[in-house]
Amino acid sequence: MKLFLISDNVSTLTGMRLAGIEGVVVHEKEEVRKALETAVQDKDTAIILLTEKLGQEFPEIIDDIRLNHQQPLLVEIPDRYGTGRRPDFITSYVNEAIGVKL
Repeated sequence: MKLFLISDNVSTLTGMRLAGIEGVVVHEKEEVRKALETAVQDKDTAIILLTEKLGQEFPEIIDDIRLNHQQPLLVEIPDRYGTGRRPDFITSYVNEAIGVKL
């Protein structure tokens, strides 16, 4: 099983390639859709890594893949410029999910 990266910048792809993870750099909506469909169809791909920026820009494509495919696992990762999430995003997510303030 292998990992595959779909990134919006070359720096993240270069870093992942140093770790042995192949991938592509995309910027447009159709490029993202095509890269995801290609990665999903590859039965050797266990995990697709996707930069957070692409996940925020094209949520409908990401949601479609997550809803209609059991595998591979789709994980959004921060790029080299950091994350776009608030520092307390995990705590707020848990608060919303269970309705109890931690």
